[in-house]
Amino acid sequence: MERKYSRIDDNYQTLDQFHCAVRANTYGTAVPLKMDLDRQILSRFQRPLLPSSMLGLEAMTGTLDDFGFEDYLNDPRDSETVKPLDLHHSMEVHLSLSKGSVCPSFM
Repeated sequence: MERKYSRIDDNYQTLDQFHCAVRANTYGTAVPLKMDLDRQILSRFQRPLLPSSMLGLEAMTGTLDDFGFEDYLNDPRDSETVKPLDLHHSMEVHLSLSKGSVCPSFM
């Protein structure tokens, strides 16, 4: 099974390289470089103390239209048994003003 997934990953990498080469030949070498910089910036974007959905990166890469496990069976973080996030406590823990976990998960 592991070998099958590595082949799929290799195919996506090869396809991505192919698309970069086509863009470079069509629009010039600056376009793939700009897209790579945008991808790097969007992959590092995080909101402090909150989980990020990486919506910008998903929109740029085209994975926004993919239908995954969490779309069908819900994201576990959206469960009714998860405690609401206390941002004040999380920020105090982050700044070492309080002790405890930053994000308690379940009740």
